[in-house]
Amino acid sequence: ERGRPGAVMSAYNRINQTYAAEHPFLLNQVLKGEWAYPGYVMSDWGGCHSAETAAFAGLDQQSGQELDREAYFQTLGEAIDTGRLPESRLDDMVRRILWAMFEHGLFDHPEPPAGGIDREADLDIAQRAAEAGIVLLKNDGVLPLPSDVGSIAVIGFTADIGVLAGGGSSSVVPWDGYAREFKPESNSRWASFLRQRYLPSSPLSTLKAAAPSASVQFDDGADVAAAAALAGRCDVAVVYAEQWTTEFIDVADLALPNGQEALIEAVAKANPNLVVVLQTGGPVTMPWLDRARGVLEAWYPGGRGAEAVAAVLFGQVNPSGRLPLTFPRSEADTPNPALPGAEIERGRFDVTYPEGADVGYRWYARSGRAPLFAFGHGLSYTSFSYANLIVEDASALTAALEVTNTGARAGTDTVQLYLTERGGQPTLRLLGWAKVALEPGETHTVTIIAEPRLLADYDVAAAGWRRPEGLFEVAIGSSATALSLHATVG
Repeated sequence: ERGRPGAVMSAYNRINQTYAAEHPFLLNQVLKGEWAYPGYVMSDWGGCHSAETAAFAGLDQQSGQELDREAYFQTLGEAIDTGRLPESRLDDMVRRILWAMFEHGLFDHPEPPAGGIDREADLDIAQRAAEAGIVLLKNDGVLPLPSDVGSIAVIGFTADIGVLAGGGSSSVVPWDGYAREFKPESNSRWASFLRQRYLPSSPLSTLKAAAPSASVQFDDGADVAAAAALAGRCDVAVVYAEQWTTEFIDVADLALPNGQEALIEAVAKANPNLVVVLQTGGPVTMPWLDRARGVLEAWYPGGRGAEAVAAVLFGQVNPSGRLPLTFPRSEADTPNPALPGAEIERGRFDVTYPEGADVGYRWYARSGRAPLFAFGHGLSYTSFSYANLIVEDASALTAALEVTNTGARAGTDTVQLYLTERGGQPTLRLLGWAKVALEPGETHTVTIIAEPRLLADYDVAAAGWRRPEGLFEVAIGSSATALSLHATVG
């Protein structure tokens, strides 16, 4: 069927009337052409619970059978033989999988390209990605660090050898192996999810390379007094803090574990020029924030993570990352301050979601809670201004405005468009954004087009999106809580 997109659609047209009657929504989406790419549907671990029921509902491949209760799809042959599943559905499943393989050249190029993998090129890409994703949360004038800084204290558990890697499926084995790995003492089949690993990208070495004339000294922070004493002897202290997370296991709380908060407090008392580099998979609380002059959220920064952090710390890269989530001031400000089901190893438990559909920044706006750092927040080593907002609401709501780099160095800004009021009722919803790179003093006009459904509600009875009557107020800002230009349309 290669080269014939219509073949897949024809396969769906041949599905029997039982399938069409039981699953009209899925079938109608396909027949109306709303699935532009004839890709296939595969399950995640634990996502499949039967054979023919899943196949009828559109599942083409059970890919997570290692952790599913059974290898359900091994019974498809028997389901077809007994007439419970039409053979045409199996043909469709196979066509979809083969289509994806042909589409991505697996048959045309079954062997890897000659010459092997370009290791350095791949690491360069990893570093550029990390640099773009690092978020400068706070900067009280301490950053960027001057290249002629006299002395730096580098403090953190493994800051001499590597950066933290996320757990589970996000953990990728580096070229020469992990710099350090901690394996749990467990024979459970879940043990692989509990391995805490560090990639061989050394913060200590990269800071030495970035400031070759400086005295750069290291302490792992195990002895808080010793770490504070080192910090007191240096011009700047950089603490690499971490919170390891993995799929399948929720963190117990939002605090930095293993005494790191006390370590940061002690270092801050010893050295007023404190910079904290966070390696976390999500938000953490920061009771020490007022004592730190600079804070970077580096996430789990990857194969050249330490190099990326150093480039931002010393201003070789102007930070441009923005938060994709909200950092709360305390756990009490979250919708569920207590972790539901924390006492259960695996099983069913009840969870309430008081935020409803207002997830994340929308919950904070609705409840009037001020976040520690808002969704969309991210600082730069330059500054930007917005002016001359023009909003039109024709086939789609469109906002155009001028963005000016008002600082002294080149930088990248992410302009965000939010819905703030609809039909006289306050709301908050991100409608779109635009990323623009500007030289000092440069002005550029950016245009943001909102997807129409973001102004609407889903009408279950009508099986479609319905836009309410009335006026819409929108705003431009640099985060969900930093809105400056407003306009009303409708």
